[in-house]
Amino acid sequence: MRLYKLLPDGRRQIVGFALPGDFLGMATSARHSLSADAIGPVVVCRFSRTSFAHFIEDKPHLLRRINEFAVRELSQAQDHMVLLGRRSAEEKVASFLVNWRDRLAQLSSPAKTVPLPMSRQDIADYLGLTIETVSRTMTKLERDGVIEILPGGICLLDPARAEALAAA
Repeated sequence: MRLYKLLPDGRRQIVGFALPGDFLGMATSARHSLSADAIGPVVVCRFSRTSFAHFIEDKPHLLRRINEFAVRELSQAQDHMVLLGRRSAEEKVASFLVNWRDRLAQLSSPAKTVPLPMSRQDIADYLGLTIETVSRTMTKLERDGVIEILPGGICLLDPARAEALAAA
């Protein structure tokens, strides 16, 4: 799922992409600050706030997992702030590709081929770039032998170089 916020002028800032098993909608108020759209097949379970609160009262292991999720989300948000403010376009795109690969690897075995169900416009909105910059940067990474652009994804030809760019 694509998680985003619409700005008053109509622009969209994508703040993240949810994968199977992710917990969405943890809000402190009745109004959610983000919207979500499916970018692939999705199955969603919805719990009322009150019912969920009663359900987890006697389940400290579940509370720990929710806390771990919240801490991971905070860490990812901090990393995203740095990415938006202090990285070059090449570093941003490489970081996105490496992080997405790593998130997918948590669901299944690691692979060199990384599916990208989101559009280049989605990637641009996530990275604070234009779609043209994302396309030029991915083409440059392909020309440099770091990735191969495939229909619906990429292949990391040189994961070490991609990781070095992402860590820069």
